[in-house]
Amino acid sequence: MKIVKKIAIALLIIFIGMQFYRPEKNQAEGDYVAAFEADTQPSAEVKEILQSACYDCHSANTEYPWYNNIAPVSYWMAGHVNDGKRHLNFSDWENYADKKKDHKLEELVDEVKHGGMPLKEYTWTHGDARLTEAQVSALVSWADATRAKY
Repeated sequence: MKIVKKIAIALLIIFIGMQFYRPEKNQAEGDYVAAFEADTQPSAEVKEILQSACYDCHSANTEYPWYNNIAPVSYWMAGHVNDGKRHLNFSDWENYADKKKDHKLEELVDEVKHGGMPLKEYTWTHGDARLTEAQVSALVSWADATRAKY
């Protein structure tokens, strides 16, 4: 029984220590998607979809829920955001070549059509990110039309 108690105490100390060493937050000042929106001209409906379902993980600014202040959740969320930005970063859109922009929009269409995005883990706590058939259709139509420009 002593070993179990020692392990529990060690885990508690690690958990408490983790609260003091958190990953850096993904928060930008200003209009962090202005270049993307100016270049792609999404409708008001599509902008709203992008805001509610995409920008938190795929831009330079994330709106964090209260529970992000608790480790290990903060580490898990930081990993998701970093991975999302690695695949597509709307805040870095102006630095993408036209061929890459076309490819990123193609991937967006594929992921949204097949239900890969937004992630289920995200929609569990962000109900407004659950896309309806009409929202999927609007997003896909916009992305396909925008791809023609590249």
